[in-house]
Amino acid sequence: MKDMHDTTPLVLTVAERLDDRGDIMRLTLTADGPLPEVTAGAHIDLLVDTPEGPLWRQYSLAGDPADRSAWRLGILRDPASRGGSIALHQLVKAGEKVHVEGPRNHFALDHSAQKTVLFGGGIGVTPMLAMAWELHAKGADFTLHYCTRSADRMAFADLIETAPFKDRIVVHHDDSAPLDLQAALPAPDAGTHIYVCGPAGYMDWVIQTAENAGHRQKNVHREYFSADVDASGETFEVVAAQSGITVTVGPDETIAKALAREGVKIEVKCEEGICGTCVTDVLEGEIDHRDQFLTEEEREEGEMICACCSRACSDRLVLDI
Repeated sequence: MKDMHDTTPLVLTVAERLDDRGDIMRLTLTADGPLPEVTAGAHIDLLVDTPEGPLWRQYSLAGDPADRSAWRLGILRDPASRGGSIALHQLVKAGEKVHVEGPRNHFALDHSAQKTVLFGGGIGVTPMLAMAWELHAKGADFTLHYCTRSADRMAFADLIETAPFKDRIVVHHDDSAPLDLQAALPAPDAGTHIYVCGPAGYMDWVIQTAENAGHRQKNVHREYFSADVDASGETFEVVAAQSGITVTVGPDETIAKALAREGVKIEVKCEEGICGTCVTDVLEGEIDHRDQFLTEEEREEGEMICACCSRACSDRLVLDI
């Protein structure tokens, strides 16, 4: 089972802000001493003050995981977001303090792989850069495909041009040299692992193409930054076994909100089923998974649910809370 709730409160300093191409803001965060150890694929939860109130948002670490002097983020200014990225772009300045929890890693590399292929679409390249650093340090066989809309929207160009693994990075621009996915995918093999992060449509394309080509599902790893999730549905009952409380979850209510009404708190951050903060153990009942966080294997086991968005197929769910 994934490590769901390993969070450590931190107050960090924005040592540098760089507004890069593609509406991407790059932040360098530092502390008074060494930062906690991380591995590639890790993310942190960043507290964002918005006009509607404080929000927690998740951002992947993009720097060298071995460098504990700073954490580096790339944050896209997304006008379609729920306000977190826009608020950060407007408010964050060098020298300010930010509140952080983490790091957590639900997207770690499998170092038993004989070959690793990384696909980063737009802002989704951030965890891939950290993975490239870690794979390079281990002398692993890997390739990073970085896909952007156009050269003038390509962030992190300076890092890519100077990276010690720059010969392993292939850059693709949709308007001039788009990704030929069939050619980029290696032949299916038990020792070959594929990682993808980026816009949902891009990720679905890479995942489906890889699986259709014969790559094993468990060898195709993914991390969603956002998801369009419909959390509505039929009414059902939830029993909080440890608390001894039973609630009815209405058609337009989530499990987490229904339980909160009765004083049973499940921590929720992304509200889209992508970060894993709200994952709760299920003791009984059939789950209607709406998240993008759990793997297919974990869904089939039926022992965990993302309480921020998923629902029940059965009339009743019993949770270990």
